[in-house]
Amino acid sequence: MSKIYILHENDEWTDHLTERLEELDLPYELWHLDQGTLDLTSEPPEGIFYNRISASSHTRNHPYAPEFTEAVLAWLERHDRTIVNGSRALRLEVSKVNQYMALNQAGIRTPKTITAVGKENILDAARRLDMESFITKHNRAGKGQGVQLFHSTEALREYLDSDSFEDPVDGITLIQQYIEAPEPYIVRHEFVGGTFVYGVKVDTSEGFELCPADACSIEDLYCPTDAESQTPKAKFEVLENYRPSIVDDYERFLRENNIDVAGIEAIQDKEGRFYTYDVNTNTNYNSDAEAKAGTYGMLELAKYLGGLLQKSFV
Repeated sequence: MSKIYILHENDEWTDHLTERLEELDLPYELWHLDQGTLDLTSEPPEGIFYNRISASSHTRNHPYAPEFTEAVLAWLERHDRTIVNGSRALRLEVSKVNQYMALNQAGIRTPKTITAVGKENILDAARRLDMESFITKHNRAGKGQGVQLFHSTEALREYLDSDSFEDPVDGITLIQQYIEAPEPYIVRHEFVGGTFVYGVKVDTSEGFELCPADACSIEDLYCPTDAESQTPKAKFEVLENYRPSIVDDYERFLRENNIDVAGIEAIQDKEGRFYTYDVNTNTNYNSDAEAKAGTYGMLELAKYLGGLLQKSFV
């Protein structure tokens, strides 16, 4: 029987989707691709294949999940199976360099960035960037891993020489322009089927941990406001009546890169200019923010997958 196959490496991030698939009475099967075997001479089953592999898999001791998934996707694509977020999406998921080049190709502004491999080259890159404040981050990361803010190259040198320095899993560090927003938040733009669903405002006043999944934010759901307020401020807030013109650019970018499901993160500077700095093709949603807004990303995703499955029967 044809069904929906979910390619993943993190059980916690699939629960909300499978609950919605069951709610809609849609057949599905989970393929956990942390490890396994693949017979390249065999044929894949019929169905819809949804790739949910994350760039942060190595933080869960699944370092080779993206590579194994790339092999599985090549096999599926060879046999013309219907894939949601295929090999192109995976390539962008695991490399911010690839993301920025694709975004720039689509005419979308990204922060000025220099890549470096090796500690001395990281320091040299910061000098070349020549900015008072800058950020370092990992090329292949997730959940804000490796993100550090510096206000001088000397502070960067101290970090590089300390035990706190984290080697990127692929060896590539990005040294990036720091965008100072008038208020401490970014907006994550969610898309299903290449179509905009909603924007979620993410409070960044407590740092760079921006993963909206419930599993990421159990202890981080609320951040304190000023001392006079007794009401906690939600870290994630779905925005009402929000659709800036950049959303049209994002939808075009997704079409050009064969990406069906994504969360695209952007920040605005003091002049109101958008800078896009992350494309998450393994996107998650915050249930509390969605419940308050009455809109549900995983439900929209399950409906989308169900629609593709129905079309496959025709």
